[in-house]
Amino acid sequence: MSVAISRAVETILPAEVLAADPVARARALVPHIAAAGPRIEATRELPPELLAMLHEARMFRTLMPRAFGGEEISPQAYVQMMIHIASADASTAWCVGQASGCSMAAAYMEAEAAQAIWGAPNAALAWGTVGPDQIAQVVDGGYRVTGTWPFASGGRHATWFGGHCRVRERDGSMRMTAEGTPYERTMMFPRSSISMVDRWQVMGLRGTGSDTYSVSDLFVPEAFTVRRDRDDERRPHGESTLYQFTTTHLYASGFAGVALGIARGMLDAFVELAGEKTPTSTSRMLRDSPVLQSGLAWAEGKWRAARAGLVSVLSETYEHVSAGGSMTTDQKVAIRLASTFAIHQAKEVADFAWTEAGATAIFLTQPFERRFRDIHAVTQQVQGRRNHFETVGQHLMGLAPNPRFL
Repeated sequence: MSVAISRAVETILPAEVLAADPVARARALVPHIAAAGPRIEATRELPPELLAMLHEARMFRTLMPRAFGGEEISPQAYVQMMIHIASADASTAWCVGQASGCSMAAAYMEAEAAQAIWGAPNAALAWGTVGPDQIAQVVDGGYRVTGTWPFASGGRHATWFGGHCRVRERDGSMRMTAEGTPYERTMMFPRSSISMVDRWQVMGLRGTGSDTYSVSDLFVPEAFTVRRDRDDERRPHGESTLYQFTTTHLYASGFAGVALGIARGMLDAFVELAGEKTPTSTSRMLRDSPVLQSGLAWAEGKWRAARAGLVSVLSETYEHVSAGGSMTTDQKVAIRLASTFAIHQAKEVADFAWTEAGATAIFLTQPFERRFRDIHAVTQQVQGRRNHFETVGQHLMGLAPNPRFL
């Protein structure tokens, strides 16, 4: 971010917007995000002016510890925030969601290192997926890291990157967990340490700029490494209710919020179209069709039920944990079910709007085509995979579900 943009972070939005809660701030940003949509799609990244607004409105800091300028909002408020942002542009919401989930790692890091990563007003962390070839070699004071990571959503504006790695001991053996699985640790390094390759040529969520990045034989101090979501690594600044939820819970819920936001935008656009369009095969406007009236009601009901189910389970779990309880397996499974279900219900709602909009939907100038591609990209991400229903079903049958998916 340039010096000019950094200064603009303090002056763009009205004071009443900045003083509002995160959901209201997101709602206030919707017109600005929507206006930037075509540019986001064309350049495959968020423009500097919009980034300045997002940083000023603290959209990247809602899940960050208060100790580092974060807000530690509840998961249910976070989902509502994400729905508003995604109703305007899914890629913007995805970048906010990815960086927000990454920022939860600060709860598990030493304060000095976390401050170095997230202390700047335009700070944003990005990371990609883990694989067998990303290695952190143990050395004095830390690790020597070599690896390549794909899918770094928001990487084009990230100030720091994380690399999930397997750890190789000094004797050449690979570190294992007590359960006998490969031990993984996330290495943190500044943007200046990476090389990036533009490989984000995709159908949907184009504006996330989820490129591939690499480091080679990079020294990373121990303090700049983390194992997330572990009670034994949580720091004093990470003891609030929010961090009883894992990053997986917030990624699943947040990306469900993205899907719900896309569907909301498509459904609203369809209602507007229905009041204007008369198909060539009839003299009746779309809004006057009993079939479409019924279909719209079903779609609205699906959307509301999916949102309510997700918000409800997050609220109930948050209340339980706030009262001092530990999150139960039932609650973890319920979050997984509600988030995956919401993603797929949102897709069905979006598909209804797409289909019934007719030929209008295929034009790039209309508000359907990009959203259609985006919602179908969301369902392909790990949080939207249908095999999560298998995990839930295992638990409902009294079997032991795979804890990695909870």
